[in-house]
Amino acid sequence: MVHGKKLAKETLLPSVLEDDDAETESEKLQLGEQIEGQTEFNVRGPKDQCSSPDRNTKDRGERQDEEKVEEEEIEQEKRGGEEHKEEAYDPTGQTCYMEACKKYQVVPASYFLRHMQNSELSMMHRGLGPQGTKALAVPLVTNTSILRLNLRDNWMEEMGGAAIAEMLKENCYITEVDLSDNKLGDYGAKAIAGMLKENSTLVNLNLSGNHFTDKSAEYLGPALMTNTKLQHLDLSYNALGKSAGQNLGDSLSENTGLRSLSLAWNCIRGRGAVMLANGLGGNIYLRTVDLSFNGFSKEGAIALGQALKENSVLEELNVSNNRIPPEGAIRLAMGLRVNKTIKSLNMGKNPIQDAGCYGILKSVQENPDSAMETLDFGDIIVNQDFEDLYTAVKEIFPGLTVNYGGRFGIFRKAKA
Repeated sequence: MVHGKKLAKETLLPSVLEDDDAETESEKLQLGEQIEGQTEFNVRGPKDQCSSPDRNTKDRGERQDEEKVEEEEIEQEKRGGEEHKEEAYDPTGQTCYMEACKKYQVVPASYFLRHMQNSELSMMHRGLGPQGTKALAVPLVTNTSILRLNLRDNWMEEMGGAAIAEMLKENCYITEVDLSDNKLGDYGAKAIAGMLKENSTLVNLNLSGNHFTDKSAEYLGPALMTNTKLQHLDLSYNALGKSAGQNLGDSLSENTGLRSLSLAWNCIRGRGAVMLANGLGGNIYLRTVDLSFNGFSKEGAIALGQALKENSVLEELNVSNNRIPPEGAIRLAMGLRVNKTIKSLNMGKNPIQDAGCYGILKSVQENPDSAMETLDFGDIIVNQDFEDLYTAVKEIFPGLTVNYGGRFGIFRKAKA
């Protein structure tokens, strides 16, 4: 039995071995073909790979799809970068203005949004208030379009004025600013003075009607000594008094920038008027000065006469309505005898009477180098002697124009 099993095993073994060998040989052949194919693929290289109609068409399509995806990703990155850049920098300033309005809880001014890229921005009587002014100042810090800014009568008060002053420290494009009638007060004057010490582009500044007192002059005086770029300054309709005249007088004697100055409708009188006049005598740059509606009186007029002797650049002087008596006018006229630059003098609404008018006109007649073109004696009645002198002076200076309130004899005839 055992022998039979052994015989059967020996009988079956060759066939099994043959089958196994056959399978093994088949696997070897297939493996050899794969290796041979791979070797052939590698040897042929990319150029020959493309010639394969099935495999390589698929590869090319996959590569094109991958390249397309990569391009789309690059485009998205570019767009994302541009969007981020736009968010980071807003050249118009509208975004930061809207954010500032939200911060200060004010309604955005549509007029400002429409005109913030103009060269001139005029926003008078808009009622901005302190908070609205603060919001407005934020985009103006980096604005490069606006050159002339008019914010008159907006009730910006002290804090609003301080915000505009801080903005003007940074903005180097604005050359003209009107902040009149905004109730800036002494605190606002202090902020403006600080700005004038740093700003080097502002040429024209209107600070009229802002409740400035002598304290304001203490701040503005030193600033005018430092600033050399500001050419036109309006401080009219304030409450500048005696010490203000002294502070401003000291600064004017050293200022080298101003060409015109208005101190009309203030309270400068007494020693302040004298000190201010002395400062004008030492200034060699001012061309136009308006001192109307103050209280220069006799002492101030005498000091102005001395200033006209020393000053060789002033062309226009307005001292109307300053309570100047006849003697003060005659002493002022002594300066006109030697002055060679004054073209316009306004002495109207002063109680100088016909004697004062006559003395001033006589001084012009006696100065062969006089540049006088206009004398204004508005609301002052003169006599026949003055008119005769005027006729004689016209022969020497045919271009001279004299305005006066009338002549005594005319009223008598009209009454008759």
